[in-house]
Amino acid sequence: MPSTPLLALTSPDWTDYTLLDSGNGLKLEQFGPYRLVRPDDQAKWRPALPKSEWAGAHAQFKLNPPQDGQWEFRQALPEKWVMHYRELQFYARPTPFRHMGVFPEQAVHWDWMTRLIKNADRPIRVLNLFGYTGIASLFAAQAGAQVTHVDASKPTVAWGRENQTLAGLADKPIRWIVEDAIKYVEREVKRDSHYEGILLDPPPFGHGPKGEIWKFADSLPRLLAGCQQLWGGQPLFMILTAYTTQAELPDLQRAVGKTVAGWGGTIEAGTAELIEKSAGRILQPATFVRWEKERDSIQR
Repeated sequence: MPSTPLLALTSPDWTDYTLLDSGNGLKLEQFGPYRLVRPDDQAKWRPALPKSEWAGAHAQFKLNPPQDGQWEFRQALPEKWVMHYRELQFYARPTPFRHMGVFPEQAVHWDWMTRLIKNADRPIRVLNLFGYTGIASLFAAQAGAQVTHVDASKPTVAWGRENQTLAGLADKPIRWIVEDAIKYVEREVKRDSHYEGILLDPPPFGHGPKGEIWKFADSLPRLLAGCQQLWGGQPLFMILTAYTTQAELPDLQRAVGKTVAGWGGTIEAGTAELIEKSAGRILQPATFVRWEKERDSIQR
C-alpha cells in the first residue's frame, strides 16, 4: 500500500483560536474572546511574551498531584461560549479534565474528511468512536454523511447534541450513542452494519458507561479488529489519532494498514501541530494515521 513521508499539519484557517505563547510547561491560548493558561509538557523553553500578557489570562488550569488539577478563575467567565471554525459554530467551556471541548489541532482532519465526503458523490456512513463533543461528527454531517457518534460519557454526548442545535444541523442524520466503543463495534459486526468512514480518537485510559476499562495498548487491537469487519463495499477513509505517549507512530501505521488490508488506497501519518503566534515555536498535541481509498486532483 502506498505511503507518504511523515506529515506535519496545522490549520491556518482558525479565527477563534490562537496559541499565543508557551513556555515553562504551560501554554497561553485564546479561545474566542477569552485567554486561558493550560499545562503542556512539551513547552520546555522560556515564554516569549512578557509576564503581563500571561497575567491577563482569564483562567489557568493548575495541576494538583496526585489529583488531576483544577481551574483557577482570575476573571469572570461564562459557563460556555460560542466559537467558530469556518461556517460551523460550537460551544467551548472549561472542563475538570483541562480541555475545552474544542481540540484545535483536529481541524486539519475536519477539512480533509469534509473534502473526501463531498467529493465521494455517493452515500457515506461515518462511525465516530470516542467522539467527545461532536465537532468532527458535525463536519461529517454537514458534508453530507450519515453519522453514528459514540462516546462513553453521557454529559459529553449531551454537549454534542447542544453543538448540533447551535450549528443549525438538527435536521442532519446523526445518531448519538452513549456506549463503550469496543462493545458497540462488536455489536455492529453482529448486526452486519457497515460504514465508509471511521474516526477514532481514543484516550490513553478510560472507562465505559458500565465500568469497562479502556487501555490504549491493550484495547486498540481488539477495537481495530472489529472495525476491519465494518467496511462497506466502497470504504472511503479512516483517521486514528493518538497522543505522542500512547504508541510509536510506526506501530500505529502497521495497525491501520492491517485494518484496511486489501482495499488499496494511501496511508498518511504524522503530527497535528499548533504554531505559536509569539515566536513560531511548535507544539505537537497528537500523532495521527489516516487512510483514504482514492486520491483526487484537489490540492490538499
